[in-house]
Amino acid sequence: MPVPFEALIPYGIVLAMFGATGAGLSKFRNWQNGGKRQRRSLDQWDRVVMDRDRRLTGTLRGQSDAPIAPLGFELNNPWRVEKRMS
Repeated sequence: MPVPFEALIPYGIVLAMFGATGAGLSKFRNWQNGGKRQRRSLDQWDRVVMDRDRRLTGTLRGQSDAPIAPLGFELNNPWRVEKRMS
């Protein structure tokens, strides 16, 4: 007994919507990471380096090869220290 093709239209629509959503999310994540692939399994060192790159270049995944840091970066320390007791 053949299945009428009209019964398969909703399945095709759902499949197309899943494909469009997956492609859109992939493109958005690629754009959000500056055109680079998403990072996985980040440890504390990776987070510190990514935070430094964000402070240095303005983007989370951007890197700079300039030998001299921009103005104001010499006092921009990511490490939080406790206040001295006096």
